[in-house]
Amino acid sequence: MIARLLAQPAVYRMWQAPFAEQKLAPVFAGNDMSRVRRVLDVGCGPGTNTVHFLHVDYYLGIDINRDYVQYAHKRYGLDFRVADVTTDTAISDVRFDFILVNSLLHHLDTRAVRRLLRALSGLLADDGHVHILELVRPPHAGVARMLATLDRGDFARSLDEWTALFRESFDPLTTEPFPLRALGVVLWNMIYVKGRARSVA
Repeated sequence: MIARLLAQPAVYRMWQAPFAEQKLAPVFAGNDMSRVRRVLDVGCGPGTNTVHFLHVDYYLGIDINRDYVQYAHKRYGLDFRVADVTTDTAISDVRFDFILVNSLLHHLDTRAVRRLLRALSGLLADDGHVHILELVRPPHAGVARMLATLDRGDFARSLDEWTALFRESFDPLTTEPFPLRALGVVLWNMIYVKGRARSVA
């Protein structure tokens, strides 16, 4: 029932609204967004993050949900495409200086995550970085662990598991755990990773 409701663009935007800025805060704090030029927003939803990239030269948002993509295109008029990022390796011939993956990977099994991260590393410009925001499964019982368990995504992982997966494809420059709070209560534990394509020895 909840999954069906959240599949509706307007409902999903309302659900995300109280936390959207909190999620992106580490990204904005550690990067000069005025220098961003070419953006790939992976799992863009109904344009949840798009408003922050209206100044860039090129923005591409991709999502598997056709309703989300149609909603985002109607709202912003930018380049949004329906694609399964775990299997469509021909996402774009553009090389991006900013790739955002916001709360997508906990919906994917480990094999799909590895495949996607490898594909994204090949889409980075030489000076480009990937920016990943992900749900962390807390080690101890509590509100945050309960909400992680109830999430639509079936693959919330521990901090160590996420870090190991990211290091397979990227050289992390920033690895920052952070909480999402409401009324002073930690509802979700998150991780922000900024990385560049892993250098080949």
